[in-house]
Amino acid sequence: MRRRDFMAWGGIGMGSLLLPGGIGRAIAAEELASTLDPALKKRLADVALQASRDGGGSYCDVRIGRYLRQYVMTRETRVENVVNEESTGVGIRVIANGAWGFAATRALDPDSIAEATRQALAIAKANARIQTEPVQLAPVRGVGEVAWATPVRRNGMTVPLEEKVALLMDVNAAATAEGADFVSSRMFLVNEQKYFASTEGSYIDQDVHRIWAPFTVTAVDKASGKFRTRDGLSAPMGLGYEYLTPDPSQRFELPGGVIAYGQAYDMREDAAAAARQAREKLTAPAVQPGRYDLVLDPSNLFLTIHENVGHPLELDRVLGYEANYAGTSFATLDKREEGYRWGSDIVNFVADKVQAGSLGAVGYDDEGVPCKRWDLVKDGILVDYQATRDQAHILGKTESDGCSYADAWSSVQFQRMPNVSLAPGKTPLTVKEMIADVERGLYIHGRGSYSIDQQRYNAQFGGQLYYEIRNGEIAGMVEDAAYQIRTPEFWNACSAICDARDFRLGGSFFDGKGQPSQVSAVSHGSSTTRFDGINIINTARNI
Repeated sequence: MRRRDFMAWGGIGMGSLLLPGGIGRAIAAEELASTLDPALKKRLADVALQASRDGGGSYCDVRIGRYLRQYVMTRETRVENVVNEESTGVGIRVIANGAWGFAATRALDPDSIAEATRQALAIAKANARIQTEPVQLAPVRGVGEVAWATPVRRNGMTVPLEEKVALLMDVNAAATAEGADFVSSRMFLVNEQKYFASTEGSYIDQDVHRIWAPFTVTAVDKASGKFRTRDGLSAPMGLGYEYLTPDPSQRFELPGGVIAYGQAYDMREDAAAAARQAREKLTAPAVQPGRYDLVLDPSNLFLTIHENVGHPLELDRVLGYEANYAGTSFATLDKREEGYRWGSDIVNFVADKVQAGSLGAVGYDDEGVPCKRWDLVKDGILVDYQATRDQAHILGKTESDGCSYADAWSSVQFQRMPNVSLAPGKTPLTVKEMIADVERGLYIHGRGSYSIDQQRYNAQFGGQLYYEIRNGEIAGMVEDAAYQIRTPEFWNACSAICDARDFRLGGSFFDGKGQPSQVSAVSHGSSTTRFDGINIINTARNI
């Protein structure tokens, strides 16, 4: 488990969630479906914009946010916790005398908002006394009054709690019936109702939905006390509750008998399979360490993309401005200028804030910038980074990449990772065909433990399921494996990528960054990908 996830999960374990969204309040489930009047939000935003002008601000943006969360936790036949949380308030950011200032208030009345704006202006003017260079904002055109919403078919916040609990109970029963000794299942639903206004003429109303339904199955050998687990193979998604309705077109039957899922998830089926596979893991032999060709399923590769592509190409890490949560970045600006070879010719990484169903998909970022796609690595060569409005000039850009985000009305927005995905292969290739060409390899599914260095150059990743490949065939399950990489060597060892038919999303629902810490959600897509000659260690071996 990653440290940034532990912060969120630790709160769950203690029975009081340590979650983004400022200081939230518990609410009845019925309140999760309510909204704020857009006309009221516009009137309140105009109060802040005018107060900024009156106080000498050269720029002002206002975010009026209502953040709703429902979390349901179960274990075997019990509901362990249900959390319905709401947090509403206003965050105001200004530029005065060339410097930033920020203040926030939970009070939705004109006097409180005007006072918070004056506080932000005072902070900006104080900052200006010690700031060496004025803030430079890339231009953005005001868009007037517009709205954007996640295209959900079924709003998860309106689904009765009884239906959600019944699903999780069915999941637990399905796992138990297939031999699980313990099973815990959870459901996380998030709705961010975000209103942005700025002195540049934008009034943007957005309604953002996300969902995640993870579980963990445990099988125990009662004679020896040995146990093995298997987590769910679902991905968190920027979808509604329809994601939890099985759809045969989004079901992937893979070599070795593993079932994967796209933009619809059969949680009961996966739980039953997890129980069987957890029991199989109890008797699977440990991997023999050495060099293997890896065939990585998207459910595993997403985390490697996240940690060793997404984070090191955040411009604030590259510049050394951000070092929290595993340090800065080896991918310094000179590497872009020299045409640094990040991977083999078939490696293309795309940043994307508009991909349907993804966690990061929105219409506009938290600076009012229209979202888009752009290349980070093209034909194996590093070509770009991720930049916000006040960073764009550093790269010689004339526009922001639209990747600014704050996890609450009370948090200041800053550069956050967009969806970063590995483009699928251009040549038709199935997973079965890829494996058929491997003499000695490992086929890895699911997210496991990992470690990375402070510049995201060296790393080690595990998984949930490991299958040995011998002479183009799946030879059986093995255990206790992890692959060790140096980022550029690993991506230069990429020799094949399955085509777009196999493309699937993984993602992080609780990705931490910053100090004070903020949490965001981000997806990473890929097709199944092959890497040649990667070092595998036996994680159970004592030295």
